[in-house]
Amino acid sequence: MGNAGGLPVERGDRALLIDAGFGPQTFEAPDGPLNAIHGGALPDSLAELGRAPGGIEAVAFTTHLHSDHIGWACHPAGGGDLPVFANAAYLVSEPDRDRRDLLEAQGITEQVAALAPRVRTVGDGQEIFPGVSVRITPGHTVGHAECVITGGGRRPIPFGDAMHPPIQIGHPDWSSAFDHDHDPARTAVDRRRLVAEWAEPDTIGFGVHFADVVFRWVRQDGDGPAWRPLDG
Repeated sequence: MGNAGGLPVERGDRALLIDAGFGPQTFEAPDGPLNAIHGGALPDSLAELGRAPGGIEAVAFTTHLHSDHIGWACHPAGGGDLPVFANAAYLVSEPDRDRRDLLEAQGITEQVAALAPRVRTVGDGQEIFPGVSVRITPGHTVGHAECVITGGGRRPIPFGDAMHPPIQIGHPDWSSAFDHDHDPARTAVDRRRLVAEWAEPDTIGFGVHFADVVFRWVRQDGDGPAWRPLDG
């Protein structure tokens, strides 16, 4: 679902959404590293899958609390008063929720406060949905997390902002300027572990910021680990 979207996980009639994209807004900073972010497609993408936002039972902000991951949860549906995900609980890692200073630094204190009545905190190793477990991996933020999904013959790992561009697959020691809980050695350990996991049979990664290569796995070539299409 794009370069700043979400990942729906379905079990029968039930559905979880991991992250909620940037929301119906635009951010422009031509002189900065982001240049521009245009949101707004997530509900339409869900509709294409036959899933209405009201049918989402939980939205997992377990990757982390940044504006490009909580966006749609902060906007009412159709200009009314009800939230887009009207029936969903919001799942947040406890370390991220409790660091008010970092939320203030990101300018999202008010947005997170508005989510608070529906927030449930989750911890490391907790199953948040059938076949979906949380793995706390501090680095990008203090409570940044990955989700591990089992079932269906494959093991996807949505890894949030543990990596930003695919070049970090081959260079896991490279950190991002957007890592706020900045410990390069710690984040490099997690990236190396992820690369090793994606090389295992039937284990794939979901990189929300990896543009048009969001679902892939790692295969070795002459230059080391490479981010490859699922059929390659």
